Parts: sequence; structure tokens; C-alpha cells
Amino acid sequence: MSARKNIAVACKLRAGMTDAERMLWSHLRNRRLQGFKFRRQFPVAGFIADFACIEAKLIVEVDGGQHLDHVTFDLRRTEKLSELGYQVMRLWNDDVLLRIDDVLGSILNVLWAKGLR
Repeated sequence: MSARKNIAVACKLRAGMTDAERMLWSHLRNRRLQGFKFRRQFPVAGFIADFACIEAKLIVEVDGGQHLDHVTFDLRRTEKLSELGYQVMRLWNDDVLLRIDDVLGSILNVLWAKGLR
């Protein structure tokens, strides 16, 4: 996918975020999570990451039930991003919506494990 098309898709995805994505973004935006900078709907390697902390090379994906039908695609995507040095963290919509504190703690644990504070 071309860079220009990626940007257009990212803009469309930003406008149509799910409830879970909106909730998580409200905690990640403007360095609200312990000062870590996250971007939303960030184009990387021909894919659009839901959320990315570039400094940590961490991608956070918020998945709904439709991803059960896309397991192979998601695995290939994760492999490609891993080859580029990114760690992909997959979260379920329900976890974000019902257990946001646990989700934020899990994200922080990954960031801290990378030696970032």
C-alpha cells in the first residue's frame, strides 16, 4: 500500500474508532500514560497500527470478534512487524472496556520491561 493511501486509510480509521479504541486513546493521548508518547492509527510497514509508541517500538492492537476470522492475516502482520523490531500487544475490546486499569498496567509492564521509565 502506498504511503499516501496509508495516510488516507489512517485518517478514516481515526474518525471511526471503536468504543474500546476511544477509551484506550483517552488514557494514552497527550502522554497521559506516565509520559509515554503514543500515536493512534499509525502507518507502519504497510499496515495501520491502532496505537504505537515509537520510542519503545511497541504496537498496541485492540481487537474485536471480527479478528477471529482474520487470525492468519493477524499472525503474518505480527511477524512482519516483529521482523522490523516492533513488539505487538493484542488486547480484546472487552478487556479495554471492562478492565482498563489492568490493560494500562499491562502496557506499562511491557514498556518498563524494555527499560523505559
